[in-house]
Amino acid sequence: MQKYQCIACGYIYDPKEGDPDGGIEPGTAFEDIPDDWVCPICGVGKDEFEPYEE
Repeated sequence: MQKYQCIACGYIYDPKEGDPDGGIEPGTAFEDIPDDWVCPICGVGKDEFEPYEE
């Protein structure tokens, strides 16, 4: 599954880890995260993320 990076702060959403503190279970693809989810570090919306290439 594709990782996504917050362009505002650099946080990387890894679908293998999810965001348990934000209610996102491990194994959740970025596309399946609710639209009202925000970056756990800086609080911007999903539209401020881009695909992350390692």
